Amino acid sequence: MEKECCRAFGRTSAGEAKLYTLKAGNYEASFTDFGAIWVSFIIREENNATDIVLGFDSAAGYEESSSFYGEIVGRNSNRIKDAAFTINGIRYQLDKNENENNLHSGNAIYGSRIWKTEGPDAEGRSICFTLHSPDGDQGYPGNMDIQVTYTLTETGELHICYEAKADKDTVCNLTNHVYFNLNGHGAGSILDHEMQILADSITPVLPGAIPTGELQAVEGTVFDFRTPRRIGQDIDADDPQLQLTGGYDHNFALSADRAPLHKAAEAWSPQSGLALQVSTDLPGIQFYAGNFQDEKKGKGGADYTRRTGFALETQYYPNSINEPAFASPLLKAGETYHSETVYRLYRK
Repeated sequence: MEKECCRAFGRTSAGEAKLYTLKAGNYEASFTDFGAIWVSFIIREENNATDIVLGFDSAAGYEESSSFYGEIVGRNSNRIKDAAFTINGIRYQLDKNENENNLHSGNAIYGSRIWKTEGPDAEGRSICFTLHSPDGDQGYPGNMDIQVTYTLTETGELHICYEAKADKDTVCNLTNHVYFNLNGHGAGSILDHEMQILADSITPVLPGAIPTGELQAVEGTVFDFRTPRRIGQDIDADDPQLQLTGGYDHNFALSADRAPLHKAAEAWSPQSGLALQVSTDLPGIQFYAGNFQDEKKGKGGADYTRRTGFALETQYYPNSINEPAFASPLLKAGETYHSETVYRLYRK
């Protein structure tokens, strides 16, 4: 007999998946061992329950999607120019899965694998997923062991703790590609949401969404979210950077290097009154407004289309393994990678 917090979540090409649910106070969050995917984030208020995470009713839905809903992305999130990098004088070639570049580590994604599960804990508030990534996996050097722990608090904080260790120098830049809609996952457009991102600069991109290697000040531009503004206010503006990416899909430079856990961004819906605050210790955050979301039927038959969810992916800057001026995602052999990101859901 399955635990109350665990149930079958359908079959995938990688095997049978399970769904695990954490509960704390008025909050609930669910995750599956298929891809260590974040499936739901629910706030219960009187007779109302709002789930702000886009997703699917079974693991098969995630396997069939190309938009990385809720997945743990690694070994490297975002893009690597020419799908290649050099470590210790050795050049490593990756999949060219976005034109000539590598996006989210290529075709053999972590989101398509069954992760080992530990938990939930006795209180039903924390769960840990682990994955062994062998030497040469996705083209990366070194055997790497990855651990992702999700913890839910009574104050609506969803903590994600990432840890990894490898036996060769390698790249480690992990994130979660969760999509949010603060009106509810099936409520349609997110363009009326207000967004604040506490960054003075972005890393501007060339065609192919590869950073130029420079920083561009947000002041006086459509990227100035230091004061909250509607996502849709300028998303289709005649701006060269927006035209290159079909809307917002840019890395915001939070710091020049790793920093203590701090507030990075906050989104708020005037319609629902719900807010989402993001804190991280990483130097960058990718704001993606769902410009190329695939059209799918989501949880409960909800229609997911273009710009019905937004992502705030904490990370090292895109292509940072090839940019000496950027904080490096290099993980040295034998050292432990540790990073934390917190998503806090609350009524503002």
